[in-house]
Amino acid sequence: MRNIETIKKASLITAIKTPYDSQGEIDLACFDKLVAAQIAAGVDGIVVGGTTGEGQLMNWEEHLMLIAHSVNKFSDKLVIVGNTGSNNTREAVKATEYGFASGMDAALQINPYYGRTSEAGLTEHFARLLDIGPAFIYNVPGRTGQDLTPELIEPLAKHANFIGMKECAGHERIAHYEQKGIACWSGNDDQAHDSRHQHRSHGVISVTSNLVPQLFRTLIDSPNETLNTQLQPLMSWLFCEPNPIAINTALAMTGAAMPVFRLPYVPLSETQQRQGMELINQLDTEMVVGGSADVINPVDVKLY
Repeated sequence: MRNIETIKKASLITAIKTPYDSQGEIDLACFDKLVAAQIAAGVDGIVVGGTTGEGQLMNWEEHLMLIAHSVNKFSDKLVIVGNTGSNNTREAVKATEYGFASGMDAALQINPYYGRTSEAGLTEHFARLLDIGPAFIYNVPGRTGQDLTPELIEPLAKHANFIGMKECAGHERIAHYEQKGIACWSGNDDQAHDSRHQHRSHGVISVTSNLVPQLFRTLIDSPNETLNTQLQPLMSWLFCEPNPIAINTALAMTGAAMPVFRLPYVPLSETQQRQGMELINQLDTEMVVGGSADVINPVDVKLY
């Protein structure tokens, strides 16, 4: 396990996709190929079983197996962040304990969603999880329906196991935290370049880097307005439907993963796929995981 200062140096972390086989089970061979592409591109870490990795569609046995597998295969090359968050504090505690027992470097913790709680409840929820080991706290009000404000986070940031925030509330919030000495990673791909180079974020936890990790590595390493502008339409398309629908579809379109989806996720429509195909195929195919894109044959799609 890496120490917190080492983890903070990870500027590009990919929220890695979980691929499935023809039976709808986790495809570990394909997963390993996807992670290998991230390593080859110079990505610093992965979040396993996050929203993009569909931890919300796994049972805990699958979820913890994938974290343990990632540690066993890739911990010498990548920071391994396990999404062990839950809207149930007891479940989150148990999963986090198992994740650290498997050797993950850090946890990603989310505030309770749907079953929202008070600020006092949030403080207790996060304090108990931080007591277990190093953690990123993830603020994504669009999914949880509740903003984690600086008034709540700043006291928690004093905990010895607090790494920093994955923050989706924009540049101003990120700049505020960084000025306070609180490490922040952008949770919005389209803002990641400016958050990094204009607002001093530590980096990004990215969806888009599943598809174009080398280009995102370039974007995070140094200011590049031309590349940032070039990638904006692709990033917009990757969020044309709730994540991870488009990234799942994109990686099936390039042949990097099978067109197998766990419900309630289904592929993008043919019209949407054609829009994405045009955007992807404008790029150098060597920069795209899987190569050139084509519309998925509906006959090949499997839903579980």
